[in-house]
Amino acid sequence: MVRLMCGGRDWMKKKSTLRDVARQSGVSVATVSRVLNDSQSVTEKTRVRVSAAIEDLGFVPSAAARSLNSGRTRTIGALVPTLDHSIFARYLNALEDRLSELGYGLIVSVTNGSGDIEVKKAHNLLDMGVEGVIVSGRSHAEGLNRLLRRFDVPMIITSYFDPLADYPTIGYNNAAIAESALRYLRDLNHRHVAVLHGPLEGNDRIEARLDGLKRAQGDVTLEFVETELSVKGGAEGILQAKIDRQSTTAVLCLSDVQALGALFELQRQKISVPQDVSLMGFDNLEWSSISNPGITSIALPAAKMGLKAAEAMASWLTTNFPAEPLDLKAEIVSRGSTRKI
Repeated sequence: MVRLMCGGRDWMKKKSTLRDVARQSGVSVATVSRVLNDSQSVTEKTRVRVSAAIEDLGFVPSAAARSLNSGRTRTIGALVPTLDHSIFARYLNALEDRLSELGYGLIVSVTNGSGDIEVKKAHNLLDMGVEGVIVSGRSHAEGLNRLLRRFDVPMIITSYFDPLADYPTIGYNNAAIAESALRYLRDLNHRHVAVLHGPLEGNDRIEARLDGLKRAQGDVTLEFVETELSVKGGAEGILQAKIDRQSTTAVLCLSDVQALGALFELQRQKISVPQDVSLMGFDNLEWSSISNPGITSIALPAAKMGLKAAEAMASWLTTNFPAEPLDLKAEIVSRGSTRKI
């Protein structure tokens, strides 16, 4: 038999089991299980003896075994519409990091903004035994609510703040943030603004932002253009809005991804930003500060949202008390793409 030695360890050696640990430490399998689960019913002397046996045998309990012993999987499921945009990457990175620190694993599923796909993937997550579900946005198919009731697991909504929602929300007041964006442009004396936004279907965040703009419109003329949520969509939005130097003084994109496409198309048409038209984005993605000119944008605390969602879910599972809604504040980052007229 060929044996592989690495760092002095024999990798063909049979893997130790729970029974091996129990036999070497002179206790029952149940006692070893209690030590692994930090039970307070085990004496310190027994704990030391079992720990020594675990170390000596190189015993590593499997996740499946821990789940059987404790009745818990310590995993959380997250449903997100896409992984194409870095704002979701920042959010998920913070969410996973904090959950890991708190002793939980994370499973991510992408829904592509489809309610049917969301329900199907939520069912898969629940079949895997996730203890909680974290979703993006407030609007979801009724099938998701039925699933959660059936499996009796908690759910937290992110990217949206509404203290009256059926589930705890940890996110942004999208309407109020959009209002602040329009006030910023009005303070720069802009009265004719083209608003580029992604598809409305299934996206309550965009709906809320548009509601906020309409509510704060006042003496500002707004032209709404629905287009693909991409760089290409931003460029096409400029063409649809027929932007020129005379009629429109500012373009507000409800995504930095669209704002970049808008900037490219304006430059292609020899329309100077901000001398001819001011441009403003939403999300404050990394490249917004290094485009030419830098794009004025709204910074959303995506990483903080991931951290707070992780802490809220872990606390809910530990205490059995539902998470509290949390309103995360955004801020406007002013750059060279906007000017006062």
